[in-house]
Amino acid sequence: MKTALCHLTKRQLPINQLVQGATIRRPIFKLIQADYPDFTDASFVAVGNLNKYRKKYLEQLLEKELGEISELEKEVLESIQENELLSSNIEEELQENLTIGDRMADRIASFGGSWTFIVAFFGFILLWMMVNVYLLATQPFDPYPFILLNLILSCLAAIQAPIIMMSQNRKEAKDRQRSQYDYKVNLKAELEIRLLHEKIDHLIVHQNQRLLEIQEIQIDLMEDILNRSKR
Repeated sequence: MKTALCHLTKRQLPINQLVQGATIRRPIFKLIQADYPDFTDASFVAVGNLNKYRKKYLEQLLEKELGEISELEKEVLESIQENELLSSNIEEELQENLTIGDRMADRIASFGGSWTFIVAFFGFILLWMMVNVYLLATQPFDPYPFILLNLILSCLAAIQAPIIMMSQNRKEAKDRQRSQYDYKVNLKAELEIRLLHEKIDHLIVHQNQRLLEIQEIQIDLMEDILNRSKR
């Protein structure tokens, strides 16, 4: 397998693990030259080292646009440098981090906000009143105005309210995690598209230069042919 020397690490590597300086985008090329002034278009650099300078270039872009890089942006830059995917099943990750209390709170809040609970609740109240008014009219265990029933309902409301609040707070936390995840995915896509556009622009310019060189060579050859024919 053909090999070449990495200009940065001075190691011989397979050519498929190296990138030539002429094909590197100019902003990144200049960053490499800032650290290695003798780096030229004919030099080679390992893909891993090139990714570090790509990350450095993107950091500078984000600092210009945002002023300061947060942990989210750093995670995105790390994923670009390591060629890692951010896409994953966020719902599975959220479910794995749930505690027993979180699961119970979700189920209780879900049941408390359903028609099943409303129907069962009114059915329980009507049954309680009927038992104490009609079936146990002579000796009811909770006579009118149903003080024991009021106490039970007050305790139920006192317990149910914080459980619902716990579930709501957890849902808000899940929404924040989803929004952060969406932001990271969108930011990575935007940065990679920007890198792709710059690479295409650089390749077009580089290709145009080669075409001009080829045209100049063709013109020289034609002139030589014409000069020979005149003789």
